[in-house]
Amino acid sequence: MLNRKVNKGVILAAGDGDRLGSLTAVCPKVLLPVNGRPLISYPIEAMAAAGISKIAIVVGYLADKVIEMLGDGSNFGVRLQYIFNPDYLGGTAISVYRARDWAHGEPIVLCMGDHVIDPKLARRFVDSLSLTETLCVDYTPAEHHQLAEATKVAVDSAGYIKDIGKDLICWDALDTGVFLLTENFFQALDELVPRLGTDIEISDVIRFLVSQGYRFDTCNVSGRFWADVDTEEDLNMVEGVGDKDGSCIRRLYLQICK
Repeated sequence: MLNRKVNKGVILAAGDGDRLGSLTAVCPKVLLPVNGRPLISYPIEAMAAAGISKIAIVVGYLADKVIEMLGDGSNFGVRLQYIFNPDYLGGTAISVYRARDWAHGEPIVLCMGDHVIDPKLARRFVDSLSLTETLCVDYTPAEHHQLAEATKVAVDSAGYIKDIGKDLICWDALDTGVFLLTENFFQALDELVPRLGTDIEISDVIRFLVSQGYRFDTCNVSGRFWADVDTEEDLNMVEGVGDKDGSCIRRLYLQICK
C-alpha cells in the first residue's frame, strides 16, 4: 500500500541548461526529447506511479514553453501547478524555497526535472518514508554516472548523512536527486538565504542541517535506474539508440522545440 502521508511533489525545472549549448537556446532543457517525449515527463510519471498527484513545477527559463507543453497535467493523470522563480540563475535551493507557500507545511517529495527516473525508484522511496528529511542514494553507481560531476554522499553506520558535495574524497553513495523534505528544510533556508543570497544549493542546506545536529536520513535505491542529464553526451546515453553523433536528438528537438 502506498504511503498516503505524502501527497505533494515538487519538480525543479527553472534552469537554463547552459551546458547543452545551442540545444537549449530556444528550448528549455526539461523539454528536450528522450525516447520521443519530454525529459521532464520521467519525474512526473515517477511521482504519479508513487501515488503523488499534486505536483508543483518550479519554472524560470522559458517558463511559458514548459507550461504550454505540460498543461494542467491531465495527460499524466496528475494536477500540475506552476511556480515562477525569477532567480532561476541562482542555486537549486532557491527554486525549492519558492515552493514553500505551495507546500503549506506539508512534506514534499522533490525531484529534478532533468533526471530520468525509474518509476519503481520513486514508489520504493515513498513506500518507505518516515516523514523526516531523506535523500535517495545509490551505493552502486553505473557506467553512465559521471562520477566527476556527481554529488557524493558520506553516510554514518545508521544511514544518516555525514557530508555531501561534488568534491568529497571519501564517500559512500551518489545523490540521485530524489528527496523527502519537510518544513525543517524551509526553516534552514530562512537562516541561509539572508547570508548566502540566491547562490545556494540543496547540498549547502543539507550540510547546514547536519552541522546543527539534524539527522538527515537516506534511502537506498541502488539497482534502480536514474540518470542526470547535463550534457549532450548524457542525452545520447539516455536516448538509448546508440546515436553517437546526436542526430536523433536534434531531429526530435526540432520537432518539439520549434
